[in-house]
Amino acid sequence: MSTNFVQKGSDIIKEAVIKDNAEEYEAALNLYTQGIQYLMTGLKYEKNKKVQEAIKEKLEKYLVRAEEIKKSINEPKKEVKKKKVKAKQGGDGKEGDDEDKNEEEDEDAAKLKGALSQAIVIEKPNVKWDDVAGLETAKQLLKEAVILPIKFPQLFTGKRKPWEGILLYGPPGTGKSYLAKAVATEANNSTFFSVSSSDLVSKYVGESEKLVKQLFAMARDKKPSIIFIDEIDSLAGKRSDGEQDNTRRIKTEFLVQMQGVGKSVRGVLTLGATNCPWDLDPAIRRRFVKRIYIPLPEKDARKHMFKIHVGDTPNGLNDQDYEILAEKTPLYSGSDISAVVQDALMEPVRTMQTATHFKKVKNPDNPNDAKDYILLPCSPADPQAIQMTLLEIADEEQAKVRAEKLNLQHFLRVLAQSKPSVGKEDIQRHIDWTNEFGQEG
Repeated sequence: MSTNFVQKGSDIIKEAVIKDNAEEYEAALNLYTQGIQYLMTGLKYEKNKKVQEAIKEKLEKYLVRAEEIKKSINEPKKEVKKKKVKAKQGGDGKEGDDEDKNEEEDEDAAKLKGALSQAIVIEKPNVKWDDVAGLETAKQLLKEAVILPIKFPQLFTGKRKPWEGILLYGPPGTGKSYLAKAVATEANNSTFFSVSSSDLVSKYVGESEKLVKQLFAMARDKKPSIIFIDEIDSLAGKRSDGEQDNTRRIKTEFLVQMQGVGKSVRGVLTLGATNCPWDLDPAIRRRFVKRIYIPLPEKDARKHMFKIHVGDTPNGLNDQDYEILAEKTPLYSGSDISAVVQDALMEPVRTMQTATHFKKVKNPDNPNDAKDYILLPCSPADPQAIQMTLLEIADEEQAKVRAEKLNLQHFLRVLAQSKPSVGKEDIQRHIDWTNEFGQEG
């Protein structure tokens, strides 16, 4: 994912450089801005530290150039403004002060927009509704809130309006963020903002609440839009007497913006996700009109998840095998099943690492060539067995090594040692909260 963003950003910046050299500065500035947004998004997802440093170096270079172009474009305009102000004010300076104040506010807003630009999901995650196993109620409500108002705006007139606040809650790994990715993919004409506490909390006094305010202002400007806030309890926990003043101000700003006091919030959906809904401030909880419990997957959903995660990996699994796997994982979350599949996928490779003998087998992908073969691990008793370890295979034959197909035994070996990450007491706590405040997903 990171590579795609970085490549796209680099391509756009190349176009910006061409425009820059041709002295088409406004076009160049727009392209630099777009390219920088892509690079910032790529940096957010990149895990390799060396690549991160390379991206940061590019960003610094082109941010400086973009700022230079911006100043060169704006400076003549500022000079004209100053002259007009002097002519109007007749020397008292009051109107000039107002102009300066407005310019400062514009600059502050531009900085905040720049800080939040990386929260906009530029490229869709490519997760369809069908990729989300189960959770039919949650998907239905999200379609009501996002898809239908975009495709059929004429249905939402008068007092009928889509949901403006939806909270997804449940144990870790049940697919809350995955649902948000599906929303980002399916809502083609919407602007999708994906934010976390690190995007909105600043070390400077007063800037955090400004970021919250600017986030909702950008969402209103680009509506229809969706603001997805992951782990929202870290930003909007219960207010207490001993908490810091800046934390309380952030929560207050959230309350004001979500309520839309003085401004319409129609066309802006706030989508929150949390593992600990009981930690939310009651006033924030009220703003999320629909509170949907995302439970651990049922048996059919687990079966579907195993199939999705195995994907097109060569395997010998049949429908009955998937049924067995679903039965053996009653308390497993979606992320637990993903981890089990990843572990099972490594089992054939582990077999190869411990193998002492390999045999040559006709290549099934090229059956007409009698000389074409592949190497498979085998038992020492096999009549075709050749004694050698994986690392002893000659360089010219390494490309012919194949792993055995994934089968049920690989999964059973992994499941014998794995445990679910969610405890029964955690599930019961979510059920109790659902009975009081939420609804089943």
